[in-house]
Amino acid sequence: MAKIFLEALKGVPSTPPPVWLMRQAGRYLPEYKRLRTKVKNFLDFCYTPEMAVEATLQPLRRYDLDAAILFSDILVIPDALGQNVAFKEGEGPVLEPIRTIEALDQLKLDNVLDHLLPVFQTVSTLSREIPESTALIGFAGAPWTVAVYMVEGRGGTVCGTARRWAYEDPKGFGKLIDILVEATSGYLNQQIFNGAEAIQLFDSWAGVLSESQFRRWVIEPTIKIVQNIRKENPEIPIIGFPRHAGVLYETYVRETGVDGVSVDSGVPLDWAKNTLQPLCTVQGNLDNEVLMAGGAAMEAETQEILDKLSDGPFIFNLGHGVLQWTSPDHVGALINHIRAKR
Repeated sequence: MAKIFLEALKGVPSTPPPVWLMRQAGRYLPEYKRLRTKVKNFLDFCYTPEMAVEATLQPLRRYDLDAAILFSDILVIPDALGQNVAFKEGEGPVLEPIRTIEALDQLKLDNVLDHLLPVFQTVSTLSREIPESTALIGFAGAPWTVAVYMVEGRGGTVCGTARRWAYEDPKGFGKLIDILVEATSGYLNQQIFNGAEAIQLFDSWAGVLSESQFRRWVIEPTIKIVQNIRKENPEIPIIGFPRHAGVLYETYVRETGVDGVSVDSGVPLDWAKNTLQPLCTVQGNLDNEVLMAGGAAMEAETQEILDKLSDGPFIFNLGHGVLQWTSPDHVGALINHIRAKR
């Protein structure tokens, strides 16, 4: 059976388009909240295959989605490298910052894949348990974004420490990026080996960089990862998400060679249609706040996206992940609205 999500990444338009949502599994679902109470440590949650499988499957039971995405976190890579990573209630991820070459020397690349064996077990189980028509997406954080967390010690910053290090000592900062390229490439290839049918690279902090730095720390590492994946898995489609990249989305697509690009809610639809869709499949870009609002506003925004982008290769998604306080009923109404156009 041809999977509509994978067909879209080959450039095949469909009406309506395939749909899945970033963070479709997670804190907005009551069944997820109940599951989460069974373990205190979020990383333990990610490393417990039966729980990660259950979290991935929960939205598929509620909604008619064309893809499932592995339930995990981008910070399993620094954890696997040996950095101290913790998820604190009310704070989110907190890491012991890495800001010197000496600290980089303590990272252990040779331990990464063994440390992440539970994630690969989760992918393998999911490949057997998801519906036949549903595609399985593996993912990782892109090197720049993971480096931001590793250097800043947390998210939600202006990334100033990481940006200054990249300017002041590009060779030293480049060593961190090279470590992350190698670790991420191996991690993603193992996800594919265990059953992932597509890959998404999340570069959530790409938009803070100047053009020259965007090329150095977003585009160049992504090119290397794409090449490393295609050496071993040439048929696997790759989606990039350099969030808030603005007009640099076009440069990113042209130079990295990704099969699809996920775009944030600030990207004008006509520009995406005329500039990006001729180059690759576009994924996006409903505002996650309008999904939380629901109702007529959500339907109007959804319909505009469908009207503008469905004639070309397109996957319906959000411009960022589902927010914690979103009503599950709003997600159901969104999926039903899209399906009603089929």
